Formats: sequence, structure tokens, C-alpha cells
Amino acid sequence: MGAVKSKRVPRAVREQQMLDAAVLTFARRGYRAASMDEIAEAAGVSKPLVYLYLHSKEELFSTVIRRERAALVAAVTAAVEPGEAADRQLWNGLTGFFAHTAENPEGWAVLHQQARTHGEPFALEVAAMRAEIVAFVTELIGMAAKEAGCAGELAEREVAGLAHALVGAAESLAEWANIRTDEGPSGRPEHPAAKDAAATMMNFAWAGLGRLMDGERWTPGGLTGRLAQRRAERFAH
Repeated sequence: MGAVKSKRVPRAVREQQMLDAAVLTFARRGYRAASMDEIAEAAGVSKPLVYLYLHSKEELFSTVIRRERAALVAAVTAAVEPGEAADRQLWNGLTGFFAHTAENPEGWAVLHQQARTHGEPFALEVAAMRAEIVAFVTELIGMAAKEAGCAGELAEREVAGLAHALVGAAESLAEWANIRTDEGPSGRPEHPAAKDAAATMMNFAWAGLGRLMDGERWTPGGLTGRLAQRRAERFAH
């Protein structure tokens, strides 16, 4: 009797298995400490096969970063419904961001902790991802200013600064957010912590942006604009 041939795993599937194993290993061990032996063992393949497919530890790490970057950006953009009001789009985008980082904590750890701290070319990949998200948020803030009729009052640089601040705060908040996932009535996974984190960001950022859109500004000398006028009128009475 002839030997029974084992079913061959397609290269694309095998490569994703290696990348999955690499994400877990890099997140738990760090880039420097992680070894190709560990990654191969976690993927259930030989170390030579990992080198054959992905060539080197540096190239493997770069491929992991690109994959996790693309997945995160896709999750954020897919959560947004075009045509909605700017605040609703931002809420949906934030919820998508926090849900994705909750579902993929190892991938987020690789992007937010590992890739940033090991220099080029890794940090450049993360910077490109951040630039995509900042551009998206900048567009939403600009849209909100236009809806409020104060687009001319907010300088382009100020809008960009607000977007950078909001994205930076969201990145920090993702480290704090609870990663628990529950199944909702729809049968799809729901993320109470993701929604809580998104609401925290909206209360922190959008409430302040709303006042800014109303012409109210903080200065070292105190509030200016309509809010300051209302307070002055109240004390006058």
C-alpha cells in the first residue's frame, strides 16, 4: 500500500498562520527577545519554512506591522457611515477603533508599544497609519466647523492640532479600556468597554469642540465669546 499523502496547506494560509504566531510572540516577548524558533513553534511549522516565506526577523516584523496597520485603519473607516453628521461619524469611528483594539490586543500592542520603539522602518509604518487616522479626524472637525458656520474662525493649523490631540488621547485611552467582549441581541459581538471609551472621548473632546464651534474660547485671561457674555449678564443682574 502506498503512503497516504497529507493535505497541503496553501501558502497564503500558512503565511497568515505564521503572522498570527508572530503577532502573539512579538506582543508577549517584545521584538528583541522574540526568536524565530518561538514563532515557528507557535505556528506549527519549521524555522526554515518561516525564513523561506518571510526571509528575516526584520521583514517578518515589518509584515506584521503592515498587516495590523491595514486591519486597524479598515476597522475605523468601515465603522463610519458616510452622510451622517460629523459627530456621529466620529462616534462610529471611535467605537470601531476601540472595538478593534479590544478584539486584537496583541496587534495593538505591536503597533502602539513595539513598533514605535525600535526605530526605522518600523516607526515609519506606524507614523503612516497615524497620519491616515489624523487626516480622517481633521476632515470631520472641518466638516463640523462648516456645519456650525464657523469654518473661517478655525484656522487650518488649529483644526489639525485638535485632530492630533484627539487621536493621541484615543491611543492612550485604548491602553486603559476594558477588553471584555459580550454578544449582543443582534448575535454579533458587542463591546461595552469600546462604547464606554468612545463616549469618554466624545464627552472629553466633542463637548469642548461644540463650545468652540459656538464661538466660546478659553484664554489665559478667561473665557471669551458668548459664554463669557452670558456669565457677565448673569452677574450684572
